[in-house]
Amino acid sequence: MSFAKASVRDAEVEGRRVLVRVDFNVPLANGEVTDDSRIRGTLPTLQLLRDRGAKLILVTHLGRPDGPDPELSVAPAAARLGTLLGVDVRMAPAVVGPEVEALAEELAPGDVVMLENSRFEPGETSNDPELAHSLARLADVYVNDAFGAAHRAHATTEGIAHLLPAYAGLLLEREVEELEAVRDDPAQPLRLVLGGAKVKDKIGVIRRFLDVADRIMIGGAMAFSFFKRQGIAVGKSLVDEASVDAAGEILERADETPCELMLPVDIVLGRGFSAQTERRELDGTEVPDGWMGLDIGKRTGAVYADAISSAGTMFWNGPMGAFELPPFAAGTRAVAEAVADAPGTTVVGGGDSVAALDEFGLADRIDWISTGGGASLELLEGRELPGVAALLDSEAVSSKQ
Repeated sequence: MSFAKASVRDAEVEGRRVLVRVDFNVPLANGEVTDDSRIRGTLPTLQLLRDRGAKLILVTHLGRPDGPDPELSVAPAAARLGTLLGVDVRMAPAVVGPEVEALAEELAPGDVVMLENSRFEPGETSNDPELAHSLARLADVYVNDAFGAAHRAHATTEGIAHLLPAYAGLLLEREVEELEAVRDDPAQPLRLVLGGAKVKDKIGVIRRFLDVADRIMIGGAMAFSFFKRQGIAVGKSLVDEASVDAAGEILERADETPCELMLPVDIVLGRGFSAQTERRELDGTEVPDGWMGLDIGKRTGAVYADAISSAGTMFWNGPMGAFELPPFAAGTRAVAEAVADAPGTTVVGGGDSVAALDEFGLADRIDWISTGGGASLELLEGRELPGVAALLDSEAVSSKQ
């Protein structure tokens, strides 16, 4: 299976200004980046461009600011990138404007400048044509290496791609290839573990894979939408009420397919969402009044781990419970360890799942860790990603060479 869009490898960039959309939406603490994995993920693309004599202009969003906010400046990300690349990454004073255009004009081959947080501009999320044109004036070529934002039709991901020759970065290219392999050509048996809070975020994926996976394992708070639909008491457990009916539809659909939809058989309870709360192991799924489910139980963890152990392809998105609270981390750890030990191809997406792998020291044992939670789910569901669709087709580039 080949990537259908033009790759940055094919772009003529020597001596040209290249606007690169990166995804540096990274966690910050005290003005410093606390997890630079997304920054590291773009290094191959950025180094390739620098080696080929490009002048780099980088743009990213960070958080969800309502206008300019010094606390959400991308300056810490620029500083971290400079350390990783071993170059001085200059900070632009804004996203667009005369000062930024002047700075772009001054760049020499190999130079790197970072624009300010793209969401400081109100036109970013509305895909404002004027903002897209202002960005296009800064560069000669556009490269999208921000897979985590590729499912958004924003000015920096979709609008600008229609105004400049637009190519896929190496990270975005690899992301699409790895996830399309899971979706379209997985080694069998294909198994999924889906957790987290909301069924609606994953309902499209569940529907699609009921026809091609042989087991889908449900955990996390989303399990309680299924339980509630079945008439099982959920106590104070977090329930995505808007997804209860959808959970019922999935249960009915699962009965009509060969796929086994697996729900927890035991639960770890807490009185409240706290590491200090009273804890209780429930042998069953009927949650008493005054309690909430905060993790899958030992039996469920063992059953899921056993299913994972014989997967030809394994995809995991979403924790099994409140793993950030030590008393309720065992279920997520059991799944994480099983995925890390699985003999088949393993792919993990979603920020919380990745955070769990990092916390348990297992990330280096996964075949592919996606940088895009929402984007990975939409791609697996079969939906078109605007930031990918807008790029040049590979055939169009090949015909010109």
